Amino acid sequence: MLLGCTQLPAETPPSVAFAQSLTSAPAADTSGYELAPPRDPNGIGTYYLGRQISHVMGHDGAGWLERNGRRQEEGTDILLKELKLKPTDVVADIGAGTGFFSFQLAKKVPKGQVLAVDIQPEMIAVLQTNKRRFRAANVRPVLGTTTNPALPADSVDLVLIVDAYHEFNHPREMGRAILHALRPGTGRLALVEYRAEDPDVPIKRIHKMSVEQARKEMDAIGLEFVESIETLPQQHLLLFRRKIGD
Repeated sequence: MLLGCTQLPAETPPSVAFAQSLTSAPAADTSGYELAPPRDPNGIGTYYLGRQISHVMGHDGAGWLERNGRRQEEGTDILLKELKLKPTDVVADIGAGTGFFSFQLAKKVPKGQVLAVDIQPEMIAVLQTNKRRFRAANVRPVLGTTTNPALPADSVDLVLIVDAYHEFNHPREMGRAILHALRPGTGRLALVEYRAEDPDVPIKRIHKMSVEQARKEMDAIGLEFVESIETLPQQHLLLFRRKIGD
């Protein structure tokens, strides 16, 4: 699970694991999932609330995350400013990859912590190397799974997911785990995805999301929509929080 996912890096083929999870674990909540032939060859044969899930970009596409021009193309400095972080915040960077955002976030929360989550051991190794390189003591690489980011309950002030959510093989399960990691009352989810509503954004359709679809999926797991910030050049910045009583 890496941060960037457009048409350029190599993509890994889908696994049969998801289909097996639907049939071999009857106690799991599979609401909203449907298995069907891929409508888009860049996606897998699994749909969630009507959206075809994209292939996951493998660790061999790590160079794409650190590409020249990314800051300008995506307005990453604007994004970091819009997050309005406090120095003591605990931030989880889900799909951290090489840590492109993690190490920038670390500077924003000098008295807090950044949990840099990825599901690929290769990327965790890169994160560990970069942590030493940048001397970022407040960054902690975390190896998650496709269903659980391995975050402590009720403890995270902000979860940031940049261009990765649409790749989650188990968005419902991951979403619920993220929900319960957010600090009650104040914890927020910042979801960043390329704008599906804008045909001029030069990204394959399956790697984009609309505000409507994102709100539908977050509502299904118990997250309340706060606002849509449209100051980034190509992406939505959507903020959500835990619903009262969840």
